[in-house]
Amino acid sequence: MIRLRAFEPEDATAVASWVSDIEALTMWSGNSGFSWPFDAGQLMAFHAESERRTLVAVEADGTPVGHLSLKPDVPGWSARLGLVMVSPARRGRGYGATMIRDALAVAFDDVRVHRVDLGVYTRNAGAIALYERLGFQREGVQREVTRVNGQWWSALTMSMLDHEWRTNTTLGRSALDRATGAAPSSGTG
Repeated sequence: MIRLRAFEPEDATAVASWVSDIEALTMWSGNSGFSWPFDAGQLMAFHAESERRTLVAVEADGTPVGHLSLKPDVPGWSARLGLVMVSPARRGRGYGATMIRDALAVAFDDVRVHRVDLGVYTRNAGAIALYERLGFQREGVQREVTRVNGQWWSALTMSMLDHEWRTNTTLGRSALDRATGAAPSSGTG
């Protein structure tokens, strides 16, 4: 069982240790401005200056196992889900799906946005499959937007709208509702 909580400076070392090379850094952070070699200092500086709501997934003992962020736009109609990563040692346990569901609950139920979107590199087939299973829709491809180790990478934009969140009985429940077994909230969005 994991839960999301606010990112704390003490989390930076663990999160930075999950990034093994320039490809992993780019796959995770896109064009967020990080450089290789990546370290905890870059992550702390980024979050200190960021308007993002950064969340860390932790196990019951407090061990960080995942990281993601939500960046609401102004005037607050949508949010960008990004910087999604699960610790390599914890992958394959469903933590990514749980993290994203809980982040969507924050976005749609707490922040009350109309739309959540994300960008994912087309080479990240596992992430794309997860996002589609969770109900994200493909919107378009930005061709050859990033160059890594001499290769061009394309990016896919995906999104989910509040009415899609609310009508998906698997997803349209807040973390608290799921934890207590309460019925999904009807919400007005």
